[in-house]
Amino acid sequence: MRQARVRIGMGVLAAFLATGAAGAQQVAAPAVQVDPDGTVHVPAMTVPVSPMLSPEAQRYVAEHLREMQQPAMVAQKDGVPVFMMPYIARAKARFAYGLAERRIGGVRVFDYAPRAGIKPGNRHRVLINLHGGGFMGCFPGCAELESIPIAALGGIRVVSVDYRQGPAHKFPAASEDVAAVYRVLLRTYPAANIGIYGCSAGGMLTGMATAWFQRHGLPRPGAIGVFCAGLTSSANGFGGDADYMTAAVGEARPAPSGSSRPGSALPYLAGTDPSDPLVAPAASDAVLGKFPPTLILTATRGFELSSAVRTHGALVRLGVDAELHVWEGLFHGFFYNSDVPESQEAYAVILRFFDRKLGR
Repeated sequence: MRQARVRIGMGVLAAFLATGAAGAQQVAAPAVQVDPDGTVHVPAMTVPVSPMLSPEAQRYVAEHLREMQQPAMVAQKDGVPVFMMPYIARAKARFAYGLAERRIGGVRVFDYAPRAGIKPGNRHRVLINLHGGGFMGCFPGCAELESIPIAALGGIRVVSVDYRQGPAHKFPAASEDVAAVYRVLLRTYPAANIGIYGCSAGGMLTGMATAWFQRHGLPRPGAIGVFCAGLTSSANGFGGDADYMTAAVGEARPAPSGSSRPGSALPYLAGTDPSDPLVAPAASDAVLGKFPPTLILTATRGFELSSAVRTHGALVRLGVDAELHVWEGLFHGFFYNSDVPESQEAYAVILRFFDRKLGR
C-alpha cells in the first residue's frame, strides 16, 4: 500500500543514512546538534507508517493522522467526537450487548451487559469503566468504545461512569463520583471481584480513584487497568520524551513550546499540585506501593508512552503486580476502532488480565 508520511521538525531521535541506487554511495546526513544541557536539535525528517502493522492498522494510522488535522473531525456532538462516530456504529453492529442508563450512588452510569447473559464465572464480578476525553467530554462516545467490546466479548457487566468534568467542575469531583459508585457496588460485589479501567483521562482517573480509595479507607479493587495513560503529571501532556517524540507521528501535532504550570493544560486539574498523589499517584511510593494488580496499555506513537513506561517501572520497583503491553506503530487510544486486528488483540489482553486477577 501507499504509506502516509508525516513531516516533522522536532526532537525525535534518528540517524540518517542514504544510499545511492547504483553504487550505494553514502550521502552525508544533516547534522544533529546537541546543546550542553543535552537538548537535541534534529533536522526535519519523514516518518512512514510502520511496516510491522497489519494492513488494516496501516490504513487506520493514515486515516487517523489525516483526521487529526481537521478540527471538524475532533469536534464533539452530544458527547461523541465526529471521527469516532463510524467506530461506534460498527461496534454496535458487531457486538451483542444490552445497555441500561441509571444512577448509582447518585451518579449517572451506562450499565452494559452481554446480550447472551453474564458468563457463569463472572456472575459475581463487575468492571467499572472510566471513559477518556481529557476530563472535558466524550461521554457517551468514549464510554461506548471502551465498554461495548469488553462487555460483549468478556461476558461481564461493565458500569461506565459519567463523572463530573472540567471546565465546570474541578478536581476532585471525578474521584468523588467514582467513589460514590464504588461504594454502592461494594454492597453487591466483594472488592476483590471489582475491576476498574479507563483510557486517557479515564486511565489517569483509574489511578487517581485508587489513590482516593486509600485516603478514604475504602478497600482496594481486585485489579485496575491504566490504558492510554500513565500516573504522572505534566504541563504538556503525560510528560517525558513522549511529549516531543510521539505526538507528531501519532497525532499530527507539533511538539509543545515554552512551559506552563503543571496541570494547567487540563482545566479540570488547574491549580492542582503535581506532587499530590491524589492527582499523580506515581509521585508517591507509599501510595503506589499499595496498588492492586495493574495492567498498562500503550503504543509506540501514544503521547502517553513515557508516562506509561515510567509508571510501570515504579510499580515493579515497589513490588506491585504490574503488566505493560506496548503496541508497535499505533497511537493514543488506538483500540477504539474494533475493525483492526491490533485492537482485538488489546481486548483479549484486557479480558485475560481481569479474568486472572479478579476474585471468583
